[in-house]
Amino acid sequence: MMVGNSQSKYGGRRRRPLEAQAPTIFHRLLHSAASPSPNRFLRHASPVPRAADHSPFFRLPAARVSTLPTGLRVVTQAYPAATRMASVGVWVDAGSRFELPGTNGTAHFLEHMAFKGTERRPTAHALEVEIEDMGARLNAYTSREQTTFFADVQGRDVPAALDVLSDILQHPRFPQQAIQRERGVILREMEEVQGMMEEVIFDHLHTAAFRDHPLGDTILGPKENIQSISKNDLQQYISTHYTCPRTVVSAAGDVDHDEVVDKVKELFTGFSTDPTTADQLVEANPAVFTGSEVRIEDAEMPLAHLAIAFKGSSWTDPRSIPLMVTQSILGSWNRSIGVGNCSGSSLARGISNGGLAESLMAFNTNYRDTGLFGIYTTAPPDALHDLSRLIMEEFRRLAFRVSETEVARARNQLKSSLLLHIDGSTAVSENNGRQMLTYGRVMPFLELFARIDAVDCAAIMETAKDFIVDKDVALAAVGPVSNLPELSWFRSQTSSDDKFTAKLFSLGA
Repeated sequence: MMVGNSQSKYGGRRRRPLEAQAPTIFHRLLHSAASPSPNRFLRHASPVPRAADHSPFFRLPAARVSTLPTGLRVVTQAYPAATRMASVGVWVDAGSRFELPGTNGTAHFLEHMAFKGTERRPTAHALEVEIEDMGARLNAYTSREQTTFFADVQGRDVPAALDVLSDILQHPRFPQQAIQRERGVILREMEEVQGMMEEVIFDHLHTAAFRDHPLGDTILGPKENIQSISKNDLQQYISTHYTCPRTVVSAAGDVDHDEVVDKVKELFTGFSTDPTTADQLVEANPAVFTGSEVRIEDAEMPLAHLAIAFKGSSWTDPRSIPLMVTQSILGSWNRSIGVGNCSGSSLARGISNGGLAESLMAFNTNYRDTGLFGIYTTAPPDALHDLSRLIMEEFRRLAFRVSETEVARARNQLKSSLLLHIDGSTAVSENNGRQMLTYGRVMPFLELFARIDAVDCAAIMETAKDFIVDKDVALAAVGPVSNLPELSWFRSQTSSDDKFTAKLFSLGA
């Protein structure tokens, strides 16, 4: 079909909006003849309900947990490794959402300052030399709800690593000269982050989703805060939030549980035993999904960056597992990979067939009391309206028509992805520490996989109705976005009685 020969600014033919064509165009894009064979993803799993065989996971070593009298928890998972390496870290139930008004950025600033010297190791150089002499690696990161400090070491050096970690967290010096120097380091880091469009988009998305709430703030904080955070701010944050009941020491690899517990008892004696939990702080200031938008026009950028999100589930919401499977159904795709037409994701196939985007990524982020679930995509500006319509149609489809074939594929992909993300002692230690903070226990893979296998078509459609149909939308867009529909349009596309949806789904009946 001829669509005209006028050239767009990107050198391609200017698209005739798909909306101006019959609704069948959207149906053909999502369910084209290029779709994989229904049995392609079922060679090793069947859509017929049956007990999945996860017996190999019985051979995985179980995680051991001990709770000290102070409330601090220790979790270890030992397994034989030819390298005799281990990972040990401290996971604290504190991140940027727990900062006081006007001090956004303190949690991240503290992460930087923890490595600048202690009473026993007075300089950053002394600490670095000690770590390098062990052949170890020391690192840290801050998220919106958690802060982590960890070390990768040889098994025999686990006690020394625990000594270093306990020292930098309980006895930091915070020299004024180092604070001033670190301001510049963080400001340069902020400039680097501004060049990472995915990071920028998700910061804007949090602002749109949780406006006027600490969960909507950036982790690094605004420039003015970085220039004004004081030693007193850092000390107050530690004394308030780095408490034993909110701290987990996690070790994995070549470790002995009893030895780690004894060492933690000996070393971690300086944290407060204040019984206040992160859950209590969250209940006092719960996040409210605002469903607004952040839209920044920049015509000089070659591609538009867009994130569309709904309110998601908390970590402990029973619907978090169906949402994980739903994320897998939506999938991810990048034009450079070149498998769009053969992808198991109908959305990826539709975008590839229509030439509507450069990349696509479904996301599902959990917090203690809420979450974000949606799609992040990059696209040429003249495709934004057609792309938005296709994405919203796929969101609606999840609530009304899902095949067992794609659910089975999604379950398999999700389980494989989870296994790939715990390859190595660092990943195992991180997984266990995070689960202890979010669930209060380490969920065995046998249980997790059983929960995933219990997700069927009905569960996916019910979950989509709960989180998508007639729900508010948060939007973040940066770049040449003048062709992007208004936020009210996105909200209208979630309507349960949308005639366009009814007509579209009747085509596939």
